[in-house]
Amino acid sequence: MTSNEENRLRVAIAQINLLVGDIEGNVDRVLRACTEARDELRADLVVFPELTLTGYPPEDLLLRPGLHERVLHGLEVLKKNIQGIAAVVGFPHQARGGVFNAAGMLQEGNLTGTCHKQHLPNYSVFDEKRYFSSGDAPCVTSVRGVPVGITICEDVWSPGPVRQAVDAGARLILNLNASPFHIDKGNERELELRHRVEETAVPIVYVNLVGGQDELVFDGESFVVDARGEVSHRFPAFASGLFYVDFDTGTTPISPLVSSPPSPLLSVEESAYKALVVGVRDYVDKNGFRGVVIGLSGGIDSALTLAVAVDAIGADRVEAVMLPSRFTADMSIEDAREEAEAVGVEYHVIPIEPAYQAFLESLADEFAGTPPDTTEENMQARCRVAIWLAVTMY
Repeated sequence: MTSNEENRLRVAIAQINLLVGDIEGNVDRVLRACTEARDELRADLVVFPELTLTGYPPEDLLLRPGLHERVLHGLEVLKKNIQGIAAVVGFPHQARGGVFNAAGMLQEGNLTGTCHKQHLPNYSVFDEKRYFSSGDAPCVTSVRGVPVGITICEDVWSPGPVRQAVDAGARLILNLNASPFHIDKGNERELELRHRVEETAVPIVYVNLVGGQDELVFDGESFVVDARGEVSHRFPAFASGLFYVDFDTGTTPISPLVSSPPSPLLSVEESAYKALVVGVRDYVDKNGFRGVVIGLSGGIDSALTLAVAVDAIGADRVEAVMLPSRFTADMSIEDAREEAEAVGVEYHVIPIEPAYQAFLESLADEFAGTPPDTTEENMQARCRVAIWLAVTMY
């Protein structure tokens, strides 16, 4: 081994899509990633997202004792099977003092360090104080002689935990995340990590979850900030993958080795569109739906919805239905047909006039002596909903 190789630490970033509650499946995903990181990337260490074993957010699953038994079993499987590489995985840790949002370093059959998340978000989409107790101590462990500190998501949004880890000897910070997407979130994250590096002069590896979970979308876009606060590596947004970064551990501070400038952050428009696509894909697939039915109107809104659906799950799993009424313009019918043909989806036209007329006749006595108003207009929407529901059931 050359001196350059002796001073190299290769860290793999497992930006993967996990399934909430699927402990066994998530353990299998971790093992496959570890094997690839070891055998193909020749990595020394692979880092996974926050709460790797349960997926995020596990919510009230954490209140079930059986979940924690399965997590413990999953950890034992990982200890037994992760060999030749170190791995940092997230999991709920049931211990004295409560349940903690935790992460641990697995090396050659042992859990060599466990971190408990200190700052529990309890705003917007987060409700972690309902489920977790807060940690208060740093976690620093060693990989190939390099002391690394482990932190979890919100812990890098305030000075304390990173400073604690560095004071305890960490030369590199690993930060596990399940950070949901919103517009301009990438810039916010990178700015916050620059503040932490300015305070400590220690590089940070930020690993984020990717995929959709109900109303949440996780964009990945993991990155590395060097000891000067500059982004040295930025990995793809809205894409699962296994990536890596080499660190030169012979320098003080240690430094990521850079061969080319990092790719830029996505534009607002592209990031928003990809978030929609990922969110729809995982909502459909993780719930086991066969596909989707879309009501096409010929307008811009439904055309965009159609494009998102096709990009998310493929044209063969999308059916478009045009439900014209007596008020629908011929141009709208033609536009809807062209939209469906352009993306190659199954397409049907089902006029709602018979159903609409039946409603009017049923309510004729009730509406007698009153002029038509928005009540009759809204009945068209109810007719369409009834037909859409019927189409989705067959």
